[in-house]
Amino acid sequence: MMNFKCIEDLVQQSELRKLPIYELILQYESEKSQMERADILAAMKKNWQVMKASAEKGIANQEKSNSGLAGGDAKKVSEYLEQGYMGKTVLKAAAYAIGISEVNAVMGKIVACPTAGSCGILPAAILAVAEQKKFTEEQILNALFTAAGIGMVIEQNASISGAEGGCQAECGSAAAMTAAALVELAGGSPEQVAQSVALALKNLLGLVCDPVAGLVEVPCVKRNGFASIYAMLAADMAMAGVQSMIPVDEVIDAMYQIGNALPKSLRETAEAGLAASPTARRLENTLYGKTEL
Repeated sequence: MMNFKCIEDLVQQSELRKLPIYELILQYESEKSQMERADILAAMKKNWQVMKASAEKGIANQEKSNSGLAGGDAKKVSEYLEQGYMGKTVLKAAAYAIGISEVNAVMGKIVACPTAGSCGILPAAILAVAEQKKFTEEQILNALFTAAGIGMVIEQNASISGAEGGCQAECGSAAAMTAAALVELAGGSPEQVAQSVALALKNLLGLVCDPVAGLVEVPCVKRNGFASIYAMLAADMAMAGVQSMIPVDEVIDAMYQIGNALPKSLRETAEAGLAASPTARRLENTLYGKTEL
């Protein structure tokens, strides 16, 4: 069975076999799961359908989460598309990303990619650019497999868990996966995929996981919107020929080391950071009926 210990392995195998990364990942998954190729493609197609549905629901959603901390912001951004500085496609990606995260906050159906806390980043950017560039469903599914391969390597060598590595491990990994998918959609080379991963991830290194009241809502929902834009810029830079001075696998190693160095208070425990701000503590006390001594 093929085994990819690092991104460099993935790139080298892709170039050696003259196969795109998504094809290697499809073959790997077929060997590992003993599933037929058609069944694996069908499963990914179902994931994409859920992603699209959650995005569409998200930008129309005005429902607040049970906490009242999230809900309705995606619709605001979506209605602002014509007025923004950043252009419709970028703002649409941000709106979709926020919307999908808001769907998650109201217990709607999403795809964790790679986690629920970072669920909006990948589908939002892909959907926004697909609408602009008219990519086919086949192209999108291929890009999703490329993203999955990147996520697989990151999980093996670092983490995709906020509790283990901070939000860099969740939103950072999601941004890296998204950048890879976007480069795949644009027809980039395996090396450009790797460069986009490095560019996206290294600029989110050190991002802490500090959810207010311990809920995946503040700052998580809006953070998804920002990270989707990071991913788009990383993909564009890579396609323009920009290279990361630090190799991608060293960036992943750095994320792992930073995650280990982060104190427990900044790894999803709501003990520090934004979660410990005066306003956050007041909200937490109100939500959970706590009495300040």
